[in-house]
Amino acid sequence: MIALRRLQDGWRRFDVTARDLPLALLLLAVALLPVWQRHGTRLGGVPERAFDAWGVAVLVLECLPLAMRRRWPACCLALVSLGFATDQLRGYHLVAGTALLVALVSTGLHLRRRRRATALLFTAAYVLLAVALSRLGSGEPPSEFVTFYLVLTLAWGAGAWLRSARIAEAESGQRLPEVTRAAERTRIARELHDVVTHHVTAMVVQAEAARYLTSSPDRLDQSLTAVSDTGRRAITDLRHLLDLLNPDHKTEAGHDARTPPVGRLLTLVEQTRRAGQPVEFTEQGTPSESTGSADLVAYRVVQEALTNALKYARGSRTSVQVQHGTMEITVAVSTAGSGPRTVFPGGSGRGLVSLRERVDVLGGDFSAQAQPDGGFVVQARIPSGSPS
Repeated sequence: MIALRRLQDGWRRFDVTARDLPLALLLLAVALLPVWQRHGTRLGGVPERAFDAWGVAVLVLECLPLAMRRRWPACCLALVSLGFATDQLRGYHLVAGTALLVALVSTGLHLRRRRRATALLFTAAYVLLAVALSRLGSGEPPSEFVTFYLVLTLAWGAGAWLRSARIAEAESGQRLPEVTRAAERTRIARELHDVVTHHVTAMVVQAEAARYLTSSPDRLDQSLTAVSDTGRRAITDLRHLLDLLNPDHKTEAGHDARTPPVGRLLTLVEQTRRAGQPVEFTEQGTPSESTGSADLVAYRVVQEALTNALKYARGSRTSVQVQHGTMEITVAVSTAGSGPRTVFPGGSGRGLVSLRERVDVLGGDFSAQAQPDGGFVVQARIPSGSPS
């Protein structure tokens, strides 16, 4: 395999004309064999002529220009067409006439400029050839010339189709790095939003509450401790996220470093409670051994919903219900509409959009709806695997 690859690499180092020459020589050699003579295209019914010195010249004119079919496709087509026309007008009917189809495919594939002009010139030349053959030949019907022209058109069209396919493939290859970079930037922005927004929101709420606790040193100390703990968790999560974004970072075998460990939901709820949000938490069922990214998505749904509760319905009763099934995880977070509201300007709605994308990727369902009383309900059904 290595020797074959080296041979291919060595072959590609040759000039393109040298690489195309073997095909031209092969067709020339085949056409010179007596068994293949007079087995070529018969267009127009011109009487057959014995193979002579002029026939050798016509044969060379039809075959050898194929060596430059990629470097100078228009010139190749012109020379091969001239050889083919001479072949038909003199009645040699050489098998080398096949070179015309090869030249047309190559021209349709490799010609970069003046493609339409070249096609029109070739068509005009073919019409002149058809008229000349009609006068010299045995009066073949026009349908013969039309049919052969359609065959030539198909050869050009095949080359043009290959050219379009190559261009599309090249453009796709150029766009792929850009698409990959955009997807990676989106993933980083989503992870940063999920990690940073929740912790910063909790810290802001806790710091705002501390302003009103100056008369109670014990409660003030608890509030400031909560702010410090939240900041430490934010730093830990950010370091964890940066580790995941580091291409040299390696996780333990069989463990997805993105998946929150067991008990993180309860920790998340407790953190929200310390920020002053009354949260009722219910978790039913046992997480499946193989959930893929479902646990992380469920965690992010709860995290974003609690963050929004702190932002827009601080102090309102919030309920978190998580149920682990054999094939899916269901999450429901509802926030009542009563209670004082904390204003956080500049909300972009990116969090809910990100959650919907996460759930959609796993084939689940996500909804986030406002309630008539001013509350909000977030629900998600997240496929987590198959039953054992």
